[in-house]
Amino acid sequence: MRTRDLKIKIHGAASFWVSSERVEFYLSEIGGHLAPVNFKLKHRWVSPFSLPPWEADESSSQVSPIEKILRGDFFCFPFGLNKGIPHVHGDAPNLKWKYIKSNVYSIELQLSLKCVKGKITKIISINPNHRALYQEHIIEGVQGHFNYGHHAILHFPEKGGPYHINVSPFLHGEVCPVPFSNPAIGEYSALKVGAKFNSLDKVAMANGGFTSLHEYPARAGYEDLAMVSSSKNRFAWTAVTLDGYIWFSLKNTETLPSTIFWFTNGGRHQEPWGGRHRNRVGLEEVNTYFDSLSQSRKNPLHNRGIATTRYFSRARSTSIRLIQAVHQVPKNFGMVTDIVAGESPNEVSVSNKEGRKITVPLDWSFLHPGS
Repeated sequence: MRTRDLKIKIHGAASFWVSSERVEFYLSEIGGHLAPVNFKLKHRWVSPFSLPPWEADESSSQVSPIEKILRGDFFCFPFGLNKGIPHVHGDAPNLKWKYIKSNVYSIELQLSLKCVKGKITKIISINPNHRALYQEHIIEGVQGHFNYGHHAILHFPEKGGPYHINVSPFLHGEVCPVPFSNPAIGEYSALKVGAKFNSLDKVAMANGGFTSLHEYPARAGYEDLAMVSSSKNRFAWTAVTLDGYIWFSLKNTETLPSTIFWFTNGGRHQEPWGGRHRNRVGLEEVNTYFDSLSQSRKNPLHNRGIATTRYFSRARSTSIRLIQAVHQVPKNFGMVTDIVAGESPNEVSVSNKEGRKITVPLDWSFLHPGS
């Protein structure tokens, strides 16, 4: 397949296209944003990743590239809004990526960084027998401590449900320790700033009382940020139960120790948001302390043994890998409570509250290259 010739414009952004019988994805040339991603279930296609309610080419020139495109999953380096770095989340989700090569089931792009010295190679692959994306980012030529992460955004149905979010066991849970939203410019938050929690069931609200982060959509009209740091295991997981199927991600906690939840449900009213970005949630697998490189380098979680940056050396490359998958489940399956390795490296077992188990074909060993 000559992917270079299959570059098309979708939702206002020039994008590359790769497909199999079970998965097809579009990857934007600017920013390397991954969406739409369509997964084939037994009798239908589903598209859990978000597209913004605006087209990439309709927004004002005052809007940053990341906000114009803002879709699906994208890689951030360094993560957040950082002094001396012109783009939110760094160069990776804002600048133009160079096409390197592709074959039937994978594509490789590369970006020479401007904010720091170095480069990132992005390789996204699909297996014709799996409903999954296998992502690898190889960072080379970078020196120093930096934060980074994946920034997946899902769009939940407006009707039906309840729909569920869950994560593997975690060591620490915290709401963003500084105000995430600024009412002076039309932004609003619902969660209590800096609130700590040890369960997604009970998280403090700014106006008193508690809310659950398990069920979504929720807290309409608000934008909130919370973070959990995973217990170390063979892999950690984040899972969402939607309309007859689950979406989940698997990660290696050595490279991606935490998960940030960005609950984005109409709480931003400036351009291009206009209160339109609703029923979406960012499920961001990261190595950071929220969205600040300076705070991540100080590492407020050091005493808990939780990393918030990684040291990069120009003398060696660093590979960061992530799996994102979809699988059909019964309508009454409910919340995912566990995902464990199967009897072979080519499957995982997904459980619900009632102990029902579903086997999903998946190459989880991808997360541990060379093992």
